[in-house]
Amino acid sequence: MNLQYHYRQVISCVTYIYYRILKDRINVNAGYLAYITLLSLVPMMTVLISIMSSVSAFSEASAVIHRFVIDNFVPAAGDAVSDALTDFVANTGKMTAMGASFLFVTAIMLISNIDKSLNVIWRTNKKRRWVLSFSMYWMALTLGPILVGASIAVSSYITSLKILENETLTGVYHLVLSKLPFLLSFFAFSALYLIVPNRPVKLANAVIGAVVSALLFELSKIAFALYVTHFPSYQLIYGALAAIPILFVWVYLCWIIVLIGAEVTASLGEKEQWQINMVDSHAELDSKSRDKSDSADSKSE
Repeated sequence: MNLQYHYRQVISCVTYIYYRILKDRINVNAGYLAYITLLSLVPMMTVLISIMSSVSAFSEASAVIHRFVIDNFVPAAGDAVSDALTDFVANTGKMTAMGASFLFVTAIMLISNIDKSLNVIWRTNKKRRWVLSFSMYWMALTLGPILVGASIAVSSYITSLKILENETLTGVYHLVLSKLPFLLSFFAFSALYLIVPNRPVKLANAVIGAVVSALLFELSKIAFALYVTHFPSYQLIYGALAAIPILFVWVYLCWIIVLIGAEVTASLGEKEQWQINMVDSHAELDSKSRDKSDSADSKSE
């Protein structure tokens, strides 16, 4: 009986999440965010690389991060996308101070749109004060690259230690390194679902949503890479420009995954809603079963 109750709870929760996703039209929001992301991608990368280059200790880490992101987070067509982004970022070095300011504002706008879209999912009408919002966006643009650079510097130091010459430790290190993309995705999603909503979010709910998003992200990388390599329709149609639609489709898929995780996290925080739906559905089933039994009794009489 207890197992049946938990099973009904899971079904009720999944059903609630499904209808919540349909109601919020996350496919439309994902398309909007993908469009904004592509417009802001080069400005964002330029700002991040510029911030990292300004810190002497992380001046060489930007290239490592760039390569790591392309290899692990952009399946297939990575070289074409990497070359295009490298050229775009290199051209921004010729910009004036006014142009650089515009790039920074564009990067801030991307973070702002992410903030608004996620808070719509959490049904938060309360807005942050603009000073608080700007401070949060500024921290994301400045502290983020520094923390990433610090982690890469630490990992490089650990790699250089003689203790890793031991075969067992080397195997463990490479195992951890192979799981690093999943772990980075998990921690990034967890931070996103905990910090961005302008309302309290339980850590357990954010962790569950992050696990769902991270798993979907890893599966989508495999599926998308298989599709691009085995069904090269984009390369046949667009030729040398195939990287553009491929990148757009991938960014759109990424935002779908981010928003699904947000819906899962938000739905877990609305437990009373899907439990009410479960009670209503059970009452409806009980009434139907009673009606059937009454009709059967009347026929027997």
